[in-house]
Amino acid sequence: MARKADQDGLRLDEAARAGWLYYVAGNTQDQIARKLGISRQAAQRLVSLAITERLIKVRLDHPIARCMELAAALKIRYDLRFCDVAPSDPDSTSSTLGIAQAAAAEFERWLRRPEPAVIGIGTGRTMRAVADQLPAMECSQHKLVALVGTTKTDGSASFYDVIIRVSDTVRAPHYPMPLPVIARSVEERELLTSLASVRSLFDLVERTDVCFVGVGSVGDSAPLVQDGIITRQEAEALRHLGAVGEITGWAFDGGGRVLTEGSNQRVAGAPLRKARNRLVIGVAMGPSRRAPLRAALTGGLISGLVTDESTAEHLLQR
Repeated sequence: MARKADQDGLRLDEAARAGWLYYVAGNTQDQIARKLGISRQAAQRLVSLAITERLIKVRLDHPIARCMELAAALKIRYDLRFCDVAPSDPDSTSSTLGIAQAAAAEFERWLRRPEPAVIGIGTGRTMRAVADQLPAMECSQHKLVALVGTTKTDGSASFYDVIIRVSDTVRAPHYPMPLPVIARSVEERELLTSLASVRSLFDLVERTDVCFVGVGSVGDSAPLVQDGIITRQEAEALRHLGAVGEITGWAFDGGGRVLTEGSNQRVAGAPLRKARNRLVIGVAMGPSRRAPLRAALTGGLISGLVTDESTAEHLLQR
């Protein structure tokens, strides 16, 4: 078993070297084969392995004019402090392709700042994809704080606990929120959020310099439902109350107003307020996110946006 592990480790080392030669040093596969003393086919397999094992993360540095135009128009239309628009792949069904890389690039810019910053982090599939794109760094000057709890009502942990993953990657002090996303009752929520340790977390959230959050829907296929945070019946009740989207578990209506009824009465995470002078970057794309994004932008719940071309074009329509 140890011998196989050693062999696997050696192959990953070779793949990393081949990936570096190809993507960083700009060598052709023929040149890589010659430098490593292997066949061209073997060099091609190693470069492919470097990608599949996520040893190499590719970012497009060249700004695409149309994306820049859309980002500028969105900033004006919704009075945004930050906006980045990634190219769309019309054949892709991914809900994170392009925007995860773009959001990670902005996240990385914040992490590379020498001045200490408090960075708020949401949870969910999109933010997990963003976390997976971050490079290994040493960022002890910053603080990472969770904006939402990471457990279900039965106490089981969410698969999309992002803050731990980010902290492990960038080596920054982190402040997780040891709470359920939705408490079992209003009384339980009041008890949990009255704890001194939780209040201190909420105070830290209020001092964030930037927050990165996913913007979700409240349909039957919404992540909150799929992940067992709320039931289909609870999601339907939210829709009857006018909900079109959610951020960190808080549902809001088409005008971006946070509901005061339904499961919102039991959300245990940090309160969702208008961004105002804070930079709150919403990261989302795709047809199911259009109405939630428009509402969050209209209501000022987010002051920054990372999305893709097709979603941006929809958000700019009257």
